[in-house]
Amino acid sequence: TATAVSDPNEIKKNLIIQLTAPVRWTQSVQQMIADGATSFTEVGPGKVLVGLVNKINKEIETISA
Repeated sequence: TATAVSDPNEIKKNLIIQLTAPVRWTQSVQQMIADGATSFTEVGPGKVLVGLVNKINKEIETISA
């Protein structure tokens, strides 16, 4: 759905669907920015995820730690 969900039953349903459906990464990042996210931090080796975020929005702050 690319939107925040807090209902446990809805979360369970979404997790099941996620196993067989494509990831909506772009829409999820765009929704997080629309909801007020101002920076993204990738923890661990590599910088793949912050690179993807930068392709979606070049103005958002990204950190790889």
